[in-house]
Amino acid sequence: MSLNSTTAASETPHLTLVENDPWLAPYEPVLLARQERLQARLAEIKQQYGSLSKFASAHQQLGLNYDARRRGHWYREWAPAAEALSLVGDFNQWDRSATPLQRRADGVWETFLADKDYAGRLTHGSRYKVHVRTSQSGKDRLPATLRRAVQDEETKDFAAQVWRAEPFAWTDQKFRIPNVVREPFIYECHVGMATEEGRLGSYREFAETILPRVQALGYNCVQLMAVMEHPYYGSFGYHVANFFAASSRFGTPEDLKFLINEAHNRGLAVLLDVVHSHAVKNEAEGLADFDGSGGQYFHEGSRGNHPGWDSKLFNYGRPEVQQFLLSNLRYWLEEFHFDGFRFDGVTSMLYQHHGEGVAFGHYDQYFGPDADEDAILYLQLAATLVRELKRSALLIAEDMSGLPGLCRPVAEGGVGFDYRLGMGIPDYWIKLLKHTRDEDWNLRDLWWTLTNRRAGEKTVAYAESHDQALVGDKTLAHWLMDASIYTHMHKDDPDPVVARGMALHKLIRLSTLALGGEAYLNFIGNEFGHPEWVDFPRAGNNWSHHYARRQWSLADNPDLKYQYLQAFDKAMVTTARTQRLLAAAPAQELNIDATNQVMIFERGGLVFVFSFHVDRSVPDYRFFVPTAGRYRIILNSDDAAFGGFQRVDNSYVYETFQEDGVNKLSLYVTNRTVLVLQRLP
Repeated sequence: MSLNSTTAASETPHLTLVENDPWLAPYEPVLLARQERLQARLAEIKQQYGSLSKFASAHQQLGLNYDARRRGHWYREWAPAAEALSLVGDFNQWDRSATPLQRRADGVWETFLADKDYAGRLTHGSRYKVHVRTSQSGKDRLPATLRRAVQDEETKDFAAQVWRAEPFAWTDQKFRIPNVVREPFIYECHVGMATEEGRLGSYREFAETILPRVQALGYNCVQLMAVMEHPYYGSFGYHVANFFAASSRFGTPEDLKFLINEAHNRGLAVLLDVVHSHAVKNEAEGLADFDGSGGQYFHEGSRGNHPGWDSKLFNYGRPEVQQFLLSNLRYWLEEFHFDGFRFDGVTSMLYQHHGEGVAFGHYDQYFGPDADEDAILYLQLAATLVRELKRSALLIAEDMSGLPGLCRPVAEGGVGFDYRLGMGIPDYWIKLLKHTRDEDWNLRDLWWTLTNRRAGEKTVAYAESHDQALVGDKTLAHWLMDASIYTHMHKDDPDPVVARGMALHKLIRLSTLALGGEAYLNFIGNEFGHPEWVDFPRAGNNWSHHYARRQWSLADNPDLKYQYLQAFDKAMVTTARTQRLLAAAPAQELNIDATNQVMIFERGGLVFVFSFHVDRSVPDYRFFVPTAGRYRIILNSDDAAFGGFQRVDNSYVYETFQEDGVNKLSLYVTNRTVLVLQRLP
């Protein structure tokens, strides 16, 4: 355990987390107990397995694995409550009595398929399942650690598939995360909807057509959704059935490796949107009631069902479940070279109430009886494992509770994530646009929302989430411009609705980036104001792909205004990256002027001047700056290149002057504009 001493007088050791936040002092016993439990579990794992990384190797034993020494395949499955298991597939004409498994004392069933008997039958592309007989019934199930699941086009039935392709030739040996990601600028993507045509996109198409766009825009991370195999495409990838299988909808495992390899060669890190918070309840495709016990991987009874997601909840306290999930992380890091994970649904994991209807207004709620200590232990183990396997990997938590220490190192008393998503920011923007007139925007509220985060814990800021792009809601661009986004986007159209919408779109995104955190995220296509929502093929839309695509041609069309939003996004990200803006300390407020709707602040040596006023422009706007000198504009949202009105001369050099005993600048502050200034050397 890593403890730091505070006062020599008391000689009482305190966790660093508590030293940095004295309000945590009453809860230090809970934090210490969590650390002690973690250390005890690690010691137990080391004694039994030798190391945490060896413990996280279940996938090398379970499922179908080739044994080169014995020349044949081992098939193993953990199903302690089952009465009998047999392997079935096209290799044995789906005969449930032909290939029985033998039960070991640890609840694992196994059989060996020697090449001399099966080499000509169990081949690359063969399909198979495992038949599990329980006290209630017998069912054909998909193996828990299968590497590839494929769906029959006619029956829609999923089966495991033997996959023995030629090893992929990686060329990313020189790629190092710290060399390309000093601060994460994340482009969140869904491979299937990344094509413009009304069909499924592929891993290879994404690598060849989308990665160049991401690179050109200045982002340095790609975050991939919906990679883990899921039976229902419309679940957006969040009802996972097969945790070790890259979705076959988009291509082969080698195609996904090609994508990641290409990203690395373009200087882009790749994060996996990993779903360990729950699993699909389907028995035909997933893990639910696998051995007939009513639990196994999941909690038994009502605790095993998520009340809002219609899915199954893992029993994180069971050693075999810990091993399954930790092995899953190791598999994606090593087999596919992912550079880290965005953990979905962390709030649901942290608390037995899953965050449903809880406001989290007091520290008691983080450390009381509702906390799921087993889940917290698992997350600490996960962070520890990832650090062992790939020290510079990125770990991001989707958490809305604000648990103290979630994004601090385990040694300090934390859970071990690097960043948490600033989930309140996109909610704020949508509520503001829905319910408040432009004239009534409260800049104090805006400032507080964008800057309110735990000191010392990094945040990923984002202006709009992928959930807000789903059918039934709208993107920011759609809220701002509504029907005009279809009819008034020609570059020569002076439509006032579009003019307002584009101006505010730029201000919203840059204020979010500059104030909201230490990393930034954008959902695919939103950078150019994608005009339509996301609606995956389903019965309600006659299984159409029309809204499950991205219309890149709109951004590339020189006659349309979408190009201007894309150009601003590129300039915004490039400015922030080159100036190391997100590595700087939080912003310092310089001026918030409710009368003129002007907000001015400094961060990373840059001065940001935002005017949210509906129509007022001020020709001699004077404000305090902390450092005297000469300043120039390095980014102007009103530039013609960004669809603006070019009302300010970017070549002008501004010099500070003394007024009322302080350094001041005077600018022409135009309405609905942001100017970013840098002091000249």
